[in-house]
Amino acid sequence: MRRRLGHACDAADLAQDTFLRLIGGASQPRFTSMGEARAYLRTTARNLCINLWRRQEIERAWLDTLAALPEDQYPSAERQAAVLQALEEISGMLQTLSARAARGFILAVVCEMTDDEVGAELGVSGRMVRKYVAQAMLACLTLRASATVAALRQEPLG
Repeated sequence: MRRRLGHACDAADLAQDTFLRLIGGASQPRFTSMGEARAYLRTTARNLCINLWRRQEIERAWLDTLAALPEDQYPSAERQAAVLQALEEISGMLQTLSARAARGFILAVVCEMTDDEVGAELGVSGRMVRKYVAQAMLACLTLRASATVAALRQEPLG
């Protein structure tokens, strides 16, 4: 991981996360050989690397956006952290969709293109674009519901 990441600190953090997933997961995997165990650890570590790279890309884009703003318009540190977290969650949600559905959603909602414009860009019908947007909106609602349930679980009763 050190070779892939180039930073010993990131590699150590991901190695720890990898082993925590192994020992702290809901279902303990059973391995019949050392090769299976290594493959599991390698795959988990690779996925964590990909997640780290995606997070870093999102952070760079956010910092570029902030750099384009006048300093007096910077959001508070808390607001910045909330925006970054939301962007990471949305990015993760988009990863669950097909590439066309994710791109169609971004073009239609973020870029405010019409269904026909998005369809022409993707090579699909306007009706298919509506289906893509509906898939993404359902994923967004599911993400929001999951966040709400998680927040409710953290609140003390009473």
